[in-house]
Amino acid sequence: MALYFGIRHLSPAGAKHILQILKKNKPELVLIEGPSDLTVLMDDICHSKSVPPIAMMAYSETVPIESILYPFAEYSPEYQAILWAKKHNVECRFIDLPSSVFLAITKQKRNRTERYSNMSDVYQKIAEQSGEQDQEIYWERNFEHRTDAISYQQCTNLFGKELRELSVYDEYETAENILRESYMKKQINNAIKQGFSEDKIVVVTGAYHVQGLQNCKPLTEEEIKALPQIPTQHTLMPYSYYRLSARSGYGAGNKAPAYYELLWKAMKKNNLLEASYQYLSSISYFQRKTGNMSSSAEVIEAVRLAVTLANMKKSNIPTLQDLRDAAITCLGHGSFSEIAQAVANTEIGIKIGALPEGVSRTSIQSDFYYRLKDLKLEKYKSLQTQTLELDLRENTRVKSQKSAFLDLERSFFLHRICVLGIHFAQKQKHYQEKATWAEKWSLQWTPEAEIEIVEAALQGETVEIATAFSFKENLEKATSITETAEILEMASLCGMPQIVENASVVLQGLSVEESSIIDIANTIHKLSVVIRYGTIRHVDAKALFPILEQLFYRACFILVKSCICDNHAVEGMINAIDLLNLASINHDTLDNKQWLAVLTEVSNRDDLNTKASGFAAAILLERGEMTQQMLSEEMKRRLSYGIPADLGAAWFEGLALKNKYALISRLSIWEQLSDYIDTLNDEEFKKALVFLRRAFCYFTASERNNIAENLGEIWQFNTQQVSEVLNDTLTEIEQDTLQQLDEFDFGDI
Repeated sequence: MALYFGIRHLSPAGAKHILQILKKNKPELVLIEGPSDLTVLMDDICHSKSVPPIAMMAYSETVPIESILYPFAEYSPEYQAILWAKKHNVECRFIDLPSSVFLAITKQKRNRTERYSNMSDVYQKIAEQSGEQDQEIYWERNFEHRTDAISYQQCTNLFGKELRELSVYDEYETAENILRESYMKKQINNAIKQGFSEDKIVVVTGAYHVQGLQNCKPLTEEEIKALPQIPTQHTLMPYSYYRLSARSGYGAGNKAPAYYELLWKAMKKNNLLEASYQYLSSISYFQRKTGNMSSSAEVIEAVRLAVTLANMKKSNIPTLQDLRDAAITCLGHGSFSEIAQAVANTEIGIKIGALPEGVSRTSIQSDFYYRLKDLKLEKYKSLQTQTLELDLRENTRVKSQKSAFLDLERSFFLHRICVLGIHFAQKQKHYQEKATWAEKWSLQWTPEAEIEIVEAALQGETVEIATAFSFKENLEKATSITETAEILEMASLCGMPQIVENASVVLQGLSVEESSIIDIANTIHKLSVVIRYGTIRHVDAKALFPILEQLFYRACFILVKSCICDNHAVEGMINAIDLLNLASINHDTLDNKQWLAVLTEVSNRDDLNTKASGFAAAILLERGEMTQQMLSEEMKRRLSYGIPADLGAAWFEGLALKNKYALISRLSIWEQLSDYIDTLNDEEFKKALVFLRRAFCYFTASERNNIAENLGEIWQFNTQQVSEVLNDTLTEIEQDTLQQLDEFDFGDI
């Protein structure tokens, strides 16, 4: 009979004991739970330069994309079994359902609403009855600390048997487990038929499946042929301890992969207590490294406390919970927050696996690294953050066209990987005025970037193809002009003219539908950016002009009516007006005469939101369409006795949003504002003060000083004293008074 060795995935004790079992039994064949078609990856898994954690990944070739991952750490029993088999020239195979079947089943699962499993409840009850905090600690104390291979095997197999009896799944999940076990049993029988001696076969599988494999009937050839399948691809990829941890959502992971590595190293030395020493010493080292006090005496006391806590549970070896409790008490001085970062570093860590160049790389990985080399970006593949400044203009000092547009191609590449969600580069704000040709990037290689590159293979074989696929999907989902304009803008940044053209067609169709003024203004702004920067990015933006003009005409048509809004909506309206005005300045093809006429109407009408009217007046003043005399008359009308205080103050708040120096330089404006405030009674003043307070927030300290000079002159006070009062820190009583004003009941304004 074959030897069934039940394990827990990512179990240091399981990894150590499977090696002992293999060494003792000297099998002719090692069979491992895992997709049978991924056996071809075993040679790469065992490559001398392959460093775990790594993962096998299979993914579907058709949309919607489905994928499955099988990660290995150094202490994974399956990984150690594969290494042993290859080292001793013993044949080794995966025997579970092929990935093509797994993915077909996964696809069917997504269409099911009925899903039930009490597995987590069973685990929790087991932990509670054993007096442990959770299942992780229960498993560690009762299984990971076992030093005898036979004892471990018997206990895990029995645990799996009991788990089967206590667990309840829905019918579909139960059928899937039976199917998997029957398929694996068929692979075991096939091996025996091929001439392998049954008592020389070792089967490494999850403890849950041991009893099922011993008792189930194998699938027939006809049943195997009837299994659902979808076309798949597979690869081997670097993985990270973070991804293995429970925080990443990987179901078969553990909460503390870095700690389990410490446990694995201690087991190899036959000294389990060493893991305790290393854990607490690592926390202490991290604390010192980050500038926090941590003495050797505290570490010694923490070790003693951890052992004592273990003894209270009738154990000689502390569990992770014992160690953490000891660390909090002795190293964190009773506060977990004091050592939280050190604990995360020690329990989870930042380790990422590695694969040698050319080993099991997906085509998109190969393309990514080729592009890094071709664009001279390899030096930025560093854990240290580096800054890259680009000049997108043609470099006329070089001979080849490739070198002349190197920075432009770099920009295209970096924008594309951003679209794909590869966190290697982040665009920074560039403050150089009118720097349409300049970009600033922050580049840092993170442990997750490699994984994100592999995951991008689900969308295409190269970075460019995957980006195009992502754009195509987003365009198909786009339902508004704003969404489409964002795609169009990003496609131009990525240097993908065909996507720009496709997005233009979609945008043209959506632009005839009803849209809000805010959506139209945002869309116009994005189109304006593409048109203005199109030349330097080699994007032909001619097709966008008619759309821009059409949307601008509609914005002019609906703007006045849209300004009949409350104070919550007016902020969006003001931003929309600002964007539309910017577009009218930047594009001579737009009807500026009509735009100025619309602004004038918004400024003059009394039935609109007064803040929007004040902002329209500010733009007219800035563009030279409102004279000093016109502004003075408008202020007299807006800030006059009889006009509700909140309306007048809101108008002034809108006016103060633009052209501040022009306002400050006109003493008459502040005279009129002062006269207006003098006419207000106490209740009206409270209403006005809230809006005026917001208006003055838009001015800098220097600008407020200038205002103080004006007011000092008007009130015949010392200007320095007025400035000090305006810029002084508010007292607690003044803060309370303003808080009361914020809660003042203004009614529906």
